[in-house]
Amino acid sequence: MLKVEGVSVHYGHIQAVREASLTVEPGEIVALLGPNGAGKSSLLGAIVHVNRATEGAIWWQDQRLDTMTTHGIVQTGIALVPEGRQLLHTMTVRDNLLLGGYCHHAGSLRDLLGPVKWVLNKPAVRDRLRYVFELFPRLGERQKQISGSLSGGEQQMLAIGRALMASPQLLLLDEPSIGLAPNLAHEILQLLGRLRDEGLTVLLVEQDAHAALRIADRGYVMETGRIVAEGSGKELLNSAHMRRAYLGIV
Repeated sequence: MLKVEGVSVHYGHIQAVREASLTVEPGEIVALLGPNGAGKSSLLGAIVHVNRATEGAIWWQDQRLDTMTTHGIVQTGIALVPEGRQLLHTMTVRDNLLLGGYCHHAGSLRDLLGPVKWVLNKPAVRDRLRYVFELFPRLGERQKQISGSLSGGEQQMLAIGRALMASPQLLLLDEPSIGLAPNLAHEILQLLGRLRDEGLTVLLVEQDAHAALRIADRGYVMETGRIVAEGSGKELLNSAHMRRAYLGIV
């Protein structure tokens, strides 16, 4: 479904990703692991063209992503939940969610420049909104609340819900459990298992390597911009070297 081939990412003279290659098959959860600064977020950003790949190619089914705009990539069926959530904190929960469906359902630049709430006229958007509220009942209860007043866990639910509003086939998540209490982090990761069972494909960057590999079908490990290991979740968890050197598990 997704193929990253020899991708590099530079920030000026600094190389953040070095000839990284990975694949994601339909219906998988794939974990991308490694220490802070390894280049994981930069690689996710390259997939959705938030960062420009300076070398290599990124393929989504039969389309080459690294030559497309971010808006075009969203419309192909890929959505990113960024690190730090990046919500519009002065807007309501409901309006943040509507923005998630905005680019996906906009048919033209005129639509994009128009009022956000026009998307509610589309049955697919109303259905998707109901789906998100079923996944996250707390968001339904707080849909008129300003998003900046939500708890950290609720904000992460909103960030995931906003991405799901675009009806993605592939969901990219960058550190979804960061800053959350352990019980909430567990709840978020368990939700990914449910979404996978419903047919969604997931590429997950996660600081809790042990928890990520327990739900992942496969994993890759990055270090200083390079992918240095790959294997099934079970293989990586059971490798003493991997546990000690890369995953922080004794």
